[in-house]
Amino acid sequence: MKTRRPESPMTIQHLLCHTSGLTYGGFLPGLELPVDPAYSAAGISRAGTDTLEQFVTKLAEVPLLYEPGSRWSYSLATDVCGHLIEVISGQPLDTFLRERLFEPLDMPDTGFSVPDEKLDRFAACYERAPDKSLRLQDDPATSRYRIPPKAPSGAGGLVGTVQDYANFCEMLLNQGQFRGQQLIGRPILELMTRNHLKGGASLAQMAVGGFSETSNEGVGFGLGFASTMDAAACGTVGEGDFYWGGLASTLFWVDPVEDLYVIFMTQLIPSSTFNFRGQIKNIVYGALMGGTDH
Repeated sequence: MKTRRPESPMTIQHLLCHTSGLTYGGFLPGLELPVDPAYSAAGISRAGTDTLEQFVTKLAEVPLLYEPGSRWSYSLATDVCGHLIEVISGQPLDTFLRERLFEPLDMPDTGFSVPDEKLDRFAACYERAPDKSLRLQDDPATSRYRIPPKAPSGAGGLVGTVQDYANFCEMLLNQGQFRGQQLIGRPILELMTRNHLKGGASLAQMAVGGFSETSNEGVGFGLGFASTMDAAACGTVGEGDFYWGGLASTLFWVDPVEDLYVIFMTQLIPSSTFNFRGQIKNIVYGALMGGTDH
């Protein structure tokens, strides 16, 4: 594989937008990219055996898939952002999130592990077997989430409850405010939820490879959120919402236009097992328009 130096430096904006040139290194199902073998050769693993600093140091040696800012690919960039938080704040990522986000938002059940006294509330996770039956993928009794990870990930690994998630979404819906406390400045949140893809492009025009937690047509991407730009193109009803999904098929979105947020929680991996997220959105907006068929 022939490489060259990038023409422009990678920025934090590129990392948050997944336009940095990094990939997920072959860890996503059904997606193979030319640089993925380099991730394995560098010893990059999702096993959680490295600290975030060690993980990012290895990642820095891997060639980029494309010029920063020129394309879009879901990637390990959010882990880099997690380490940036550690460097800038001088705190471990889990401590920073607890003090700056989870405690102010009254999210007592959210963290990177589940204590023994809460295990009876921890849901099992399933995956689809070749015969299309469901089989146990993560048993709460033996789950790796019983033990705090060596390196909390900026890209995933949190466990929590619907109520905790609702408090987070309420803050986003209320322009960064929660119970009278401003946690994110309104202009910053507005900036985060705008489409930052080059030239106002959609994911369909910018994405490399086939993995995304959303339909790409009519969808833009901001600083950590996808956003609906053209409802007709992406086959849904609402526009102006921002959202994302999770590995275990979870989904949330916030719609400032309709003054609502929606949280869908399940425990089924991978997230591509069933294509139901668009259906859920259409059911919700159908109900808002007075539909009675669902």
